[in-house]
Amino acid sequence: MISDNQSLPCSSGFLLIDKPSGPTSHDIIDYLRHLTGIQKIGHSGTLDPLASGLLIVAIGRTATKQIHVVAQQDKTYKATIRLGGISDTDDSLGKIQLLKNYHQPTRQEIKQVLDSLKGEQNQIPPMYSAKKIHGQKLYELARQGQIIQCQPSLITIYNIKLLSYRWPDINLEIHCSTGTYIRAIARDIGKALNCGGYLYQLRRTKINGYSVHQAITLEQLTSNNWTKFLLQP
Repeated sequence: MISDNQSLPCSSGFLLIDKPSGPTSHDIIDYLRHLTGIQKIGHSGTLDPLASGLLIVAIGRTATKQIHVVAQQDKTYKATIRLGGISDTDDSLGKIQLLKNYHQPTRQEIKQVLDSLKGEQNQIPPMYSAKKIHGQKLYELARQGQIIQCQPSLITIYNIKLLSYRWPDINLEIHCSTGTYIRAIARDIGKALNCGGYLYQLRRTKINGYSVHQAITLEQLTSNNWTKFLLQP
């Protein structure tokens, strides 16, 4: 939670933004810099262009000094995983290769795989990600044709719930630690089911105690009213 009982100036605080699918998290920051006239802006953790949902944005120097606390909090997502193919980016924005001669898994088989993913584990990040290797982002290396064997990162999946399944799509709710790649979960589920899988849709619904239901859209913000939406500690 955002809490240190420190009083922030009226032009510094936190905005709960409902990010649309399409723009990058950095695009959102650039938009808010133009809207507010403030350059010192940070966010609570990157959402890929595909993803929508809760992005907590720190406005001003005082708030940005606290955003690292928010970024380390647990997160909850709703995700759609499409089976029957693989993607070079592990999501629907990449090059999709449809697979053949696979077994369409049953609901019970899917639930068994999901149960096996719960808990602390080492996760291999997607090759197309912002994780840095020797100072370079993985996606930059991938675009150069370099394939790097990524070191796994320690993550925790607190809960992964099957919401619905109708071939080829699995709909999940995932509660996980910071640093978890939902694209990698989609990839690993597809491998475990021996039919391939990639992330088709993603929405972040919670960051610790904050919900996307509390968030506002960019269309609701103007240069005259944005300070009214600032969240104070």
